[in-house]
Amino acid sequence: MNNFRKNVFGFKRLGILAPLIVLFVLVDSCIHEPFIDPFALNEGQPNTPGCVSGGTVCFESSVLPIFISSCARSGCHDAITREEGFVLDNYANIVRKGIRPGNASESELYKILFKTGEDQMPPDAPLSQAQKDSIAAWINQGAKNTVNCNCACEPTQFTYAAIIQPIMTNQCVGCHKPGSLGGNIDLSNYALVKAQADNGKLFGSISHAIGYVPMPQGTKLSDCQITQIKNWIDAGSPNN
Repeated sequence: MNNFRKNVFGFKRLGILAPLIVLFVLVDSCIHEPFIDPFALNEGQPNTPGCVSGGTVCFESSVLPIFISSCARSGCHDAITREEGFVLDNYANIVRKGIRPGNASESELYKILFKTGEDQMPPDAPLSQAQKDSIAAWINQGAKNTVNCNCACEPTQFTYAAIIQPIMTNQCVGCHKPGSLGGNIDLSNYALVKAQADNGKLFGSISHAIGYVPMPQGTKLSDCQITQIKNWIDAGSPNN
């Protein structure tokens, strides 16, 4: 009888523990990428400030805007939707999961940029090759939180092709293009950008002026970039 009771008690304990064991196995199996401490990538500091040179990619000005504009949108990877468990609205959230510093080809957040069909990301249109290259270079260089590194920006240079269009592509087009018309505004080509420049909304938004919706969402262009756009607008917004 004692042995019977022990066996019954043992089975009851197993019955209680079994669901927990299964849960732990499932949770562990869902974590495909290691969770990374963002401070560990920046020598224990919150970020790595300073000018960039020698092909080093600046996270703040060249990578973060791509994620915010094309990924951290409502219904996708913003803090509310958290699609597939990913929030891609700031440095810490981006590197914590899906990034393997020093190895872009094995980073989930990079590999998914090449998916097609239903798995395509962003779902409305793929990133340009230049944007993918920037993300890859940043990851391969250690995925550091490089900030305040727009040292090469020159306010007197403001041609559309070399300066304005790249800013629009990286910082704005993800939210303002066919299929994703934030505020019913399209900035995907010169004529459409010029229209917003002519009516004052472009500069009002990027300068975060009172009465305008501040853009880009969650961040702000550097003072130099804002000056470049203003100079371009003051010059008549030429297609040069």
